[in-house]
Amino acid sequence: MVRNLGGVYFGSGDSNIYALDAASGSLKWKFKTGDVVHASPAISGGILFVGSWDSYFYALDAGSGREVWRFKTGEDPVIHNQVGIQSSVAVADGVVYFGCRDSKFYAVDAATGKERWSYPNKGSWVISSPAVSEGKVYFATSDSGLFHVLDAKSGTPLYSLDFKHWAFFSSPAIAGGTLYIGSHQGRLNAIDLEEQKVAWTFETDGSKKNGPAYTKDGTPNYKAAFFDFFYDDMVSGVQKMLSVGAILSSPVAAGNTVYVGSTDGNVYALM
Repeated sequence: MVRNLGGVYFGSGDSNIYALDAASGSLKWKFKTGDVVHASPAISGGILFVGSWDSYFYALDAGSGREVWRFKTGEDPVIHNQVGIQSSVAVADGVVYFGCRDSKFYAVDAATGKERWSYPNKGSWVISSPAVSEGKVYFATSDSGLFHVLDAKSGTPLYSLDFKHWAFFSSPAIAGGTLYIGSHQGRLNAIDLEEQKVAWTFETDGSKKNGPAYTKDGTPNYKAAFFDFFYDDMVSGVQKMLSVGAILSSPVAAGNTVYVGSTDGNVYALM
């Protein structure tokens, strides 16, 4: 959800993007996509940018809801697993940046909807939303557990950090020269952007308690959590992995404190 231009804008599981009057809550307009909209929109220059699980990324006039352009991402007609946009967008210097479940990270011209560049992630979802700062774009991947830094203009890789296949759904937050991001491992990582390495790591209570049971050689031990492919077993396995105190939420840095929530039921304030 975003508030801008006197309105409140958000996507919905009913596949619509809504614009409400911020003062009264009355409907200003709605725009129908082809699937659920889980990503949060961003507004820049009077244009609303947001992606849908229908595989399209949309640019809409924020005042009227009129479509300005749409951009097509990848499809998966076989198992419908590598398709759709869950990542929210970052807008900087006339370019929109977002990740996709088709395993690519995209940079698209904000005015025309033409692809500037894309970065392949070898089958790994990009659910985490990006951050852009000082000519660099930062994002993390899902099952490969990689943190990437690219040149924002060209998409040239600058460096990557390997977190041993612990998935990232959390989005990064930058404060000063430090980037904060949580992982399914139940850890908040503080990355020194100048040194290009992890400065420190905070471990949640859930990670301390249950992490050893679902970790093997530093990587996720999915065999310990998932016994079969029946639905109930899959749901149980997900719950077991989340018992590690996974950090799915995005951290917030304010002053000298970083705030973050965890699936162990706690909200942490770190200094």
